[in-house]
Amino acid sequence: MLVNHKDLNFLLYDVFDAKGLTQYSHYREHDQSTFDGVIDTATHIAQTYFAPHNSKADEHEPQFDGETVSTIPEVKEAWQHYAKAGLLNASQSFEDGGMQLPTMIHSACSGLFTSANPGTAGYMFLTTAAANVIHAFGNEDQKNRFLPGMYSGRFAGTMALTEPDVGSSLGDLSTKAIPQSDGSYNLKGQKMFISGGDQDITENIVHLVLARVEGAVEGVKGISLFITPKYLVDENGESGARNDVKLVGLLHKMGYRGTTSTVLNFGEDDHCTAYLIGEEGKGLSYMFKMMNEARIGVGLGAAMIGYRGYLESLEYAKNRPQGRKPSQKEKDSKPVNIIEHADVKRMLLAQKSYTEGSLALCLFASRLVDESEAGDSLKEQDRQDSGILLDLLTPVVKSFPSYYGVKANDLAIQVLAGSGYIREYPVEQCYRDNRLNPIHEGTHGIQSLDLLGRKLWMNNGKGLKLLMARVQSTLKNCQAHDALTPLVASYQQKINIFAQTTLLLGQNLQVGKVDETLANSALYLDMMGKIVVAWLWLEMADKAITCFSSSESEDDKHFLAGKLQACKYFIEWELGEISSQSKLLSELNSTCADMQVNWF
Repeated sequence: MLVNHKDLNFLLYDVFDAKGLTQYSHYREHDQSTFDGVIDTATHIAQTYFAPHNSKADEHEPQFDGETVSTIPEVKEAWQHYAKAGLLNASQSFEDGGMQLPTMIHSACSGLFTSANPGTAGYMFLTTAAANVIHAFGNEDQKNRFLPGMYSGRFAGTMALTEPDVGSSLGDLSTKAIPQSDGSYNLKGQKMFISGGDQDITENIVHLVLARVEGAVEGVKGISLFITPKYLVDENGESGARNDVKLVGLLHKMGYRGTTSTVLNFGEDDHCTAYLIGEEGKGLSYMFKMMNEARIGVGLGAAMIGYRGYLESLEYAKNRPQGRKPSQKEKDSKPVNIIEHADVKRMLLAQKSYTEGSLALCLFASRLVDESEAGDSLKEQDRQDSGILLDLLTPVVKSFPSYYGVKANDLAIQVLAGSGYIREYPVEQCYRDNRLNPIHEGTHGIQSLDLLGRKLWMNNGKGLKLLMARVQSTLKNCQAHDALTPLVASYQQKINIFAQTTLLLGQNLQVGKVDETLANSALYLDMMGKIVVAWLWLEMADKAITCFSSSESEDDKHFLAGKLQACKYFIEWELGEISSQSKLLSELNSTCADMQVNWF
């Protein structure tokens, strides 16, 4: 099973009101039946063409013979079915050949493919994100040349940011772009860790490359963004001569092996043709559209790989007899399935709370995208507010699932015990695949610096105010349910701690204690992640109680009772860590920062 569809429907329709999106003019042609139809199609393709070769693509990772890259044939077949279904541009307008699908529904579909096969799915998601950048910021000629091929699946897309000596500090990149007389640029430099940078599944690859125009200022203000195809493309969108983009080699990863990770040389022979997107010096702002989409995508991927591991370990625990309960002293007593043991229940509850909470977080972020792009269907201020809240939460959406999804996969291995550690069972691959997500698109530490050092204070702190308004609305609704009263009281106490800590950290930043305040920013990001996910669990619990009263089937009642118990677990077992985190943050604890290099 890729996902519990009962859970997905609960989140989409009961918690986040996907049907309400059809009130926006942009989505008026849709209804729940079209949403369900797309999800059903995605489920079929994911189960039929992605899931069966997940372990095979891991075992037989892409190869490079010095001339060409080869992948197993199932990868190309999966790509073709995905593209034929129109999923590469599903969120684009009808006029642009898309389905005009809400981001939240598209995210639900994307999650299915990541659960089935994250390595193969990576090519699709990178292509969609790259096409979205060209669609948003490219000129008409660029759109006409490249987008039809990308939307149809003839071309793939990448983002090329990282250099051998430059990771997240993009202001230091050295790739150079030299203007040419015909308006194009000659690119020269090397990029590494480029996912999908070469492969044999499409006829062409469109690289989006960050580079500095010759003579541009140093730092981020001198960075521009360029379209750099593997093969040159004429005005009719047809691939032609080979461009000067060369694969140096493939990198061999711990997981996510189905997606190539490459080192690319641009302009090794001094004739790498590239096309400037938009204006010089604005490349990073353009690329951030792709990067922010990718960050939400990384969070979603981490949630779904964690979710897949949870489902695998749950199924195993239900069917694996071993041991007896401590109270069973009879010699002839039969072993119980391990799911009956309290500590196994603990591990499964932790996984459930992490992964279902993370999925809720990612779908909520996707709904904010829909709200912020609702056109004239919402007041301008409401659209802006949704965008402001999304900006604030993006580091959390990327980082919480990435951190706790891996923890869930670790627990899944533990539930299976020895079987979890061998490749005959899928949970060890889930762990290896998911371990990439805390690293790429900005590490946990980098996201925390962005949150505490910048995003929290943008727009005079309005993003946090908007978040707290939504939180208080949920708490008010929860007060109508006696079962949630103690959880609301506990959560309110933690919210107060969080607010006091945030205020104190802001004051320290204002008086110039920048290094001291940001030294423990990773703790703050974790604290805020727990606050947000606990809020979403209360939101789910409130909706579960409402649905429970009208539910007739026993299966539905068990499902909804499980939501309440997972909410209870997260608030009682996980949220308590906020108190000790607050103490370290408020005291500007310097234990880590004071460690001297030569003491290690």
